Amino acid sequence: MLRFSANLSLLFTEVPLLERFQRAKQAGFSAVEIQFPYALAPEELKQLLNDLQLDLVLFNIDADDLLQGGEGLAAVPEKTAQFQQALEQTVRYAELLKPYAINVLPGRCFRPEYRSKYLDTFTTNLALAVEALHPLGIKTVFEAINTFDMPNFMIHNQDQMLAILDELKDPGLFMQYDLYHMARMGQDFNSFITRHIDQIGHIQFADSPGRGQPGTGELDFKSIFQTIADSAYSGWVGAEYHPHGTTEASLSWLKG
Repeated sequence: MLRFSANLSLLFTEVPLLERFQRAKQAGFSAVEIQFPYALAPEELKQLLNDLQLDLVLFNIDADDLLQGGEGLAAVPEKTAQFQQALEQTVRYAELLKPYAINVLPGRCFRPEYRSKYLDTFTTNLALAVEALHPLGIKTVFEAINTFDMPNFMIHNQDQMLAILDELKDPGLFMQYDLYHMARMGQDFNSFITRHIDQIGHIQFADSPGRGQPGTGELDFKSIFQTIADSAYSGWVGAEYHPHGTTEASLSWLKG
């Protein structure tokens, strides 16, 4: 049986972040994930999770200006010191919150002639993240994001993710596999999941092309969820979509 987590950065946004944990629990989730939890103190988050008996599955290392249209943090050569500071912050949160995985967002490269240098910086920073997180029993993951939503995003397909895994060959490093982003890029994810599930550390989903809940786009989630269930995947499957209507009204896929 698949285990679903609610991404509180996109779901239950009808209420402030602190109230979304309770909403997720009431809706039937036993686990949550947050893109960037750093506006809240880790002690506050820990108490809230304990009170509601929720698992925190995943959060991201800070990505600087990525969501505002910038290049982000993890691949920018001039920001290596800033990335180290962000990693130290993440470790402080991770030591207390003990998530299943931490995501490192590659970011954008606006200058194609510098792509190789950016990739070198990214792989170096990924290795630093694994070195810091693996002793805590936490997986380091990174994801590909489609270039329609984020033009110039450095890692945007399956082959690019596999190439990074092959280069680093680190047992603590995995892909974060987002079905929505891969659908937007025309990737064959059912066969990919079957072949590479041992290299996938976390899965997220939304329907495509609108990034709404299952049933609002073109994807066959019955088949997709069955593919994941039939695989050896034992992690969480994160609902990371923009609900059409209220979040509670969008959860028919969860209730079967």
